[in-house]
Amino acid sequence: MSTIRKISSSALPTKYGQFIIHVYQDEKTGQEHVALVAGHVLSNENVLVRVHSECLTGDIFSSNRCDCGEQLVLAQSLIAEAGRGVLLYLKGHEGRGIGLANKIHAYALQDQGLDTVDANLHLGLPIDQRSYEAAADILRDLGVQSLQLMTNNPDKVSSLQEAGLVVTQRIPLLIQPNQDNVQYLLTKRDKLGHFIAEETGPDFGEL
Repeated sequence: MSTIRKISSSALPTKYGQFIIHVYQDEKTGQEHVALVAGHVLSNENVLVRVHSECLTGDIFSSNRCDCGEQLVLAQSLIAEAGRGVLLYLKGHEGRGIGLANKIHAYALQDQGLDTVDANLHLGLPIDQRSYEAAADILRDLGVQSLQLMTNNPDKVSSLQEAGLVVTQRIPLLIQPNQDNVQYLLTKRDKLGHFIAEETGPDFGEL
């Protein structure tokens, strides 16, 4: 049974194009999630979708320690260019679900040599405790029947499929690495199984 409820909607003109913004509240967690919708997605198939986990440091402050902000910008621009799609912004996902303060604690441990996975474990926290149940419920509420999912994370694909959604294609969101996030990206590839090693992906050899 869905626990999400749409609480407000409005037109949202952006530098990338015109969107409708919907705010949903998850009555189970209290979190407010956002859906940016371009074009007509109700009862449509193969809708371009990005399920984006909130990242204050990357999305707002343009941190170089991750690729989150660049992925957000790329996804929004690709949806606007396609003229149809959904960008979900999921609150409560900071630091793969451990929260902002704990994420910054983990950053400090990474500065001492731990990777992102080992830093979480050192703090006694799960490697990844995100849930995509709300994302699936929001997509169903918007009338999305099947989707092309923009992600490098296999867990997002499997989670949405297990929730009953049809993912017809996974579209990579590949960002050029920098000196500050190359280890982060390699850890996501080697320990979390993210698909970031395709030929068209980041060139780690130049760093």
